[in-house]
Amino acid sequence: MPASRPTPLLVLGLGNLLCCDDGLGVVAVHHLLRRYTPPAGARILDGGTLGLSLLPHLEDAQAAILVDAIRGDGPPGSLLRLEGEEVGPAVSARLSSHQVGVADLLDAARWRLRIPDRLLLLGVVPETVALGLGLSPAVAAAVPKLVARIVAVAAELDQPFSEKARHEDEAAPGSGCALLAHAHGL
Repeated sequence: MPASRPTPLLVLGLGNLLCCDDGLGVVAVHHLLRRYTPPAGARILDGGTLGLSLLPHLEDAQAAILVDAIRGDGPPGSLLRLEGEEVGPAVSARLSSHQVGVADLLDAARWRLRIPDRLLLLGVVPETVALGLGLSPAVAAAVPKLVARIVAVAAELDQPFSEKARHEDEAAPGSGCALLAHAHGL
């Protein structure tokens, strides 16, 4: 394990924008950056479906907040928080194909003994991860609450965000999932 890690906080938005609510993590980090200024040294990334190519970023982080759609109890739009050892099983129980990459990413960091000291997964229960564009109404409505949760958790980690003066883009973070096709298993 390295003596020091140069990134005190990594916020990593995950998901596929082409699969409706699966794009939640990506939408949330863009919304976060429109509304807040990150703390010095923090890295906020749109990780999309990049999987193992994100390994250097994860390994360099003292603390990491992964943001993604999460299978869980509760209706679509419910916020969830998992931490430490709870994160691996949550991404291994595939919600979508990109989570294979997330599970591999976490396994690789553990194998190399470079997993962040604090690892959290923040997300929302999706309504649909079918092929389509945009978030479902329930998940879109949860984005501001998810962003507030990211900011609160970052503050718990002594990495406070600063709210920007009124935001240039006040539109809803996603409004309705336009289905492109329906495929079994998505």
